[in-house]
Amino acid sequence: RFIAKPCAINLGIQDSGPHRAQPNAILEKVFTSITKSPDGKRLEGLSKQLDWDVRKIQRWFRHRRNQDKPTTLTKFCESMWRFTFYLSIFFYGIRFLWTAPWFWDTRQCWYNYPFQPLTSRLYYYYILELAFYWSLMFSQFTDIKRKDFLIMFVHHLATIGLITFSYMNNMVRVGTLVLCLHDASDFLLEAAKLANYAKYQRLCDAFFMLFGVVFIVTRLGIYPFWILNTTLFESWELIGPYPSWWLFNGLLVTLQILHIIWSYLIVRTAYKALVRGKVSKDDRSDVESSSEEEDVTSNSTKGVFSTSSNGSNRINGHVASGQWTEE
Repeated sequence: RFIAKPCAINLGIQDSGPHRAQPNAILEKVFTSITKSPDGKRLEGLSKQLDWDVRKIQRWFRHRRNQDKPTTLTKFCESMWRFTFYLSIFFYGIRFLWTAPWFWDTRQCWYNYPFQPLTSRLYYYYILELAFYWSLMFSQFTDIKRKDFLIMFVHHLATIGLITFSYMNNMVRVGTLVLCLHDASDFLLEAAKLANYAKYQRLCDAFFMLFGVVFIVTRLGIYPFWILNTTLFESWELIGPYPSWWLFNGLLVTLQILHIIWSYLIVRTAYKALVRGKVSKDDRSDVESSSEEEDVTSNSTKGVFSTSSNGSNRINGHVASGQWTEE
């Protein structure tokens, strides 16, 4: 409110929502009481009742659905908050782990387990991360509902379960490695979103490409060969198959499956941008382009990116950043 909003205004981001639908009592009653996406039969009936063509009624429903979406200014402020947290907690974690012996030798995570001291820095690091992911869990139900809602819900559940479980079982050493590794790419994605909302397209593309590289290296390279290796094999060798071994590693493997899914989406987005030269609509985003935008798209092959009401956009020839900016 006091930092992000002034920054957004200075960057020229207006606090204006999407195009509002023309007031119409009949259509509003259908929208609020019956359906937000009428089928063909209902559209024909409304067309005869209002003496409107079907395309105009479809456009009205698109505008009506989109007008409740948050503004670009609202999304900029939210992304700036997340960027600030991810960046701060990542550097805090790196600074703390740099002097930790288990950062350089993962076998140290299991020496003298479970009799390992819980320092104040370890405690605050864990509590901050846990509080943040709980906030994401709750805010997911009030944010725009996207098509990967279930995947994100599972991710938050697995993350909260891992943080809580590892804290209760004093597995905080390996837990800090998992947390720091996941924070390494998150702030880059939020930075790319900020650049996209501010319409700095080349900066947005650069951040996204960097995010993609860091994400794939950390989630498909370091995570399985560094984290899963120590939790699956080194822990078994040093302390044996403790009772909760299966649950703990089951949650970690669940995260790895989600990493593979997201990496596929990132690679697919980059492929469409670099090889085809243009990007289709974000599969995850629930924003709907207006019929005017559809007309422009159908008659043009340039794929120029214009930010829509919830931040999804079309690309101007660089990288497919608009396809993923809705996360």
